[in-house]
Amino acid sequence: MNRYPVWKYAIIVIAMLVGAIYTLPNFFGEAPAVQVSAAKSFIKVDSTTQARVEEALKAAGITADAVTYDGNSVKARFGSTDVQLKAKDAIQKSLIPDPADPGYVVALNLLSRSPAWLSALHASPMYLGLDLRGGVHFMLQVDMQAALTKKTEAFAGDLRFALREKNVRHGGIARNGQSIEIRFRDSQTLEAAKRLVADQFPELQAVDAPDGTEYRLTASIRPEAARRVQEQALKQNMVTLHNRINELGVAEPVIQQQGLDRIVVQLPGVQDTAKAKDILGRTATLEMRLVDESSEARAAEQGTGPVPFGSERYLERDGRAVIVKKQVILSGDSLTDAQPGFDSQSQQPKVDLTVDAKGGRIMRDTSRENLKKRMAILLFEKGKGEVLTAPVIQSELGNRFQISGSMSVNEANDLALLLRAGSLAAPMEIIEERTIGPSLGAENIAKGFHSVAWGFAVIVAFMGVYYMLFGLFSGVALAVNLLLLVAVLSMLQATLTLPGMAAMALALGMAIDSNVLINERVREELRNGASPQAAINSGYDRAWATILDSNITTLIAGMALLAFGSGPVRGFAVVHCIGILTSMFSAVFFSRGLVNFWYGRQKKLKTVSIGTVWRPASNGAITKAE
Repeated sequence: MNRYPVWKYAIIVIAMLVGAIYTLPNFFGEAPAVQVSAAKSFIKVDSTTQARVEEALKAAGITADAVTYDGNSVKARFGSTDVQLKAKDAIQKSLIPDPADPGYVVALNLLSRSPAWLSALHASPMYLGLDLRGGVHFMLQVDMQAALTKKTEAFAGDLRFALREKNVRHGGIARNGQSIEIRFRDSQTLEAAKRLVADQFPELQAVDAPDGTEYRLTASIRPEAARRVQEQALKQNMVTLHNRINELGVAEPVIQQQGLDRIVVQLPGVQDTAKAKDILGRTATLEMRLVDESSEARAAEQGTGPVPFGSERYLERDGRAVIVKKQVILSGDSLTDAQPGFDSQSQQPKVDLTVDAKGGRIMRDTSRENLKKRMAILLFEKGKGEVLTAPVIQSELGNRFQISGSMSVNEANDLALLLRAGSLAAPMEIIEERTIGPSLGAENIAKGFHSVAWGFAVIVAFMGVYYMLFGLFSGVALAVNLLLLVAVLSMLQATLTLPGMAAMALALGMAIDSNVLINERVREELRNGASPQAAINSGYDRAWATILDSNITTLIAGMALLAFGSGPVRGFAVVHCIGILTSMFSAVFFSRGLVNFWYGRQKKLKTVSIGTVWRPASNGAITKAE
């Protein structure tokens, strides 16, 4: 009646073993470390960089606990913060000879002290939020007017191509702020242009007016379309920030929208505000423009003449000047994919680019009209523009085309990675920054740990006094629940915050409710005259429906917090929901396994240790089940 088959005990043992393995990394703590990442798009961090870091530490007489390369950055772990600071200075002097033009980001960080065998099992500690680990907090303001101006510039180019396709002659197209002005000589051409705008550009609203002997058509973005542009700009900036920060290996960054035009960025574990700004400053904007190949432009490239009107001067990586036109043909937001490869004919490295439908149409028109001319791909980083490459247009291009030329395999891989990472749809500036020190985080961790530990101790003590041996069984089940909860959070690599620790303490209080229901149900069966074995079996079976109902309703509330909440509320909801699921396993399945293991072997069981059983009798006596 009260015996588990072997496979159920096997499930319990496996669950406890897995729980212990994935909980262990959280007890080793974190060690101070120095992280080396690329500060520029064309600089690659690899095993050679790791060797340079090791040589710099050796030359400075500094011994690192470990120096590792994870594919994106080199991380050196040390025993104390004093050694960490000395190591950072030594690495900076070795890798960054010119502080005005840094090629690497050397930042302070924290790494887990977990042993290698746990790391080999992919057992990692939970990420700690900003309030527990310390780090930096930034509020960024997105320049929405710049996003609208950029979109207007793109519409101006699209209108120019559309009017040319339909053979609608005009006297010039110019962008004036966030509106586009087109001049026409007669009213018939004006009407044809208005119909074209209405048919092909529903996002624009057009107003015409006489302008002397000519007519002027002014097109501007509709309010609802402007809102969509702003929303898309904000989302694209958030995605780009994720890509850039993830490349640097910052553990679990928090990037959230706040209001209509602001983004909150939290970088836990990063204590150096200046380096954190460098990380955010790496966000780049990509543009494709035609190279100005006029004689005046060539003279400007040689430095013997001024830059022609309507063009700008930028430098390639090797320092050579390139004069490009101001008009942006295509921006990075039209790019959907970039993959390195080899040209089938020349076997030279290349980069295959894929753009969206609108970008494909622009590229077809531009390439058809500019065959054998050069098109430059520019990267704007930290307010400075750089020509990544300026290949010659060999044939008519479409949605898919390639960049080839004098580039190495590594350069092709780096260029493809940079192009895939995306670009900012609008510039941003930091309007608020806060630094939370590790000492405050350690204090928060201690307070949270004490709240969970004392809550657990008081619950176990009360259950032991009130329910005797069954209370101790409930305490062990509660400990298993906490073990599984921490293990699941670690496996999911969830971020633990102060609200999450509060949810953990609450989960303990709610998890014991299931054991209280079971114990009281067993007592009720004993009061009704059932034998101890029958009372245990009925107590667990009949309490299950009540436990399931109560946990499902609580889980629904937790799912609502998870779906509609944000920030700390979501952190609370995640731990709350996982705690409910683990409590149903530990309070019912595991605790019954303990009871069955202890009492199920006894065929002639006369009493159970479940505290005082108030059994009504004719003389009002009280009996006990010991």
